[in-house]
Amino acid sequence: MKGDTVKRAVFPLSLLSVLAMMAAQVLATPLAYVPNEKSGNLSVIDTSTDVVLRQIAAGKRPRGIAIDPAGARLYVTDAASNELLMIDAASGATLRRIALGKSPEGVSVSADGRLVAVAVEESNSVTLIDSGEGRVLADIPVRGKNPEHAVFSPDGRWLLVSAEEAEQVDVIDVVARRQSGTVAVGLRPRGMGFSPDGRRAYIACELASAVYVVDMQTLTQLARIPAGRNANGIAVHPSGQQVYVSNGIDATVMVIDTASNTVSATVSVGKRPWNMALTPDGAKLYVANGRANSVSVIDTASATKRSDISVGELPWGVVIH
Repeated sequence: MKGDTVKRAVFPLSLLSVLAMMAAQVLATPLAYVPNEKSGNLSVIDTSTDVVLRQIAAGKRPRGIAIDPAGARLYVTDAASNELLMIDAASGATLRRIALGKSPEGVSVSADGRLVAVAVEESNSVTLIDSGEGRVLADIPVRGKNPEHAVFSPDGRWLLVSAEEAEQVDVIDVVARRQSGTVAVGLRPRGMGFSPDGRRAYIACELASAVYVVDMQTLTQLARIPAGRNANGIAVHPSGQQVYVSNGIDATVMVIDTASNTVSATVSVGKRPWNMALTPDGAKLYVANGRANSVSVIDTASATKRSDISVGELPWGVVIH
């Protein structure tokens, strides 16, 4: 009516800003996904509270896990069905099953999200898959026996492949889709990671109980860093200043200073730590403890353990987005 005044709620700009920031933080909270090999599922952890939110069915023996750059799709190897499962991260629905060779294990996604690589143990090969179509592009033989991990370099040019029966890491030229070289390291290379600029690679060698530093431009060994017993998983801090290695028998994680290639701290975790992942900001490290059925959370600034989170049986690794 004429003369009436319509009153509207007016919030101070500062309050609106705070609410917007809070909403953005909630939306941006990274989630950690943990494949539990014996339980046949994935545990989903809220990294802001370190609470398990839910479980996602993932075949019968989920092992390797990766996530696309957008955080929309999970890629999980099922060793029981010899398949790669493409899972919707939001709903938990299995979108596609891709047949592989026997005993698939580690999986990696290229930085542009277009390619997925899977290490297949019994065929001694790496399967390269088009992520959009779910189509197998190539099955690339490697020299090492029982390959466990196949990890893309940051620029997507190379794949490094570690194998349980080897004293080298195999190098695959992604464009040529063939093995192009090897780098000598210690016996039984396992976890691998790249420096953010891709110039160096860090390889944990289980039976050598050491981490090897590789120059990716020359494919030569730069350093050998003594680690704990049965060095296994590798995670590289986003700053590139620290590398983390899990030691299976010692139940510890060591912090390596990359400037000096020396161990700067050792943190006790759960029994039989395997693969690990860092939050995007590098503030926390999540460690899958295979024989403890838990994930240890490490504060990277203080190099101390914050908590242990109970998950399923035989957690194999962690991926975070």
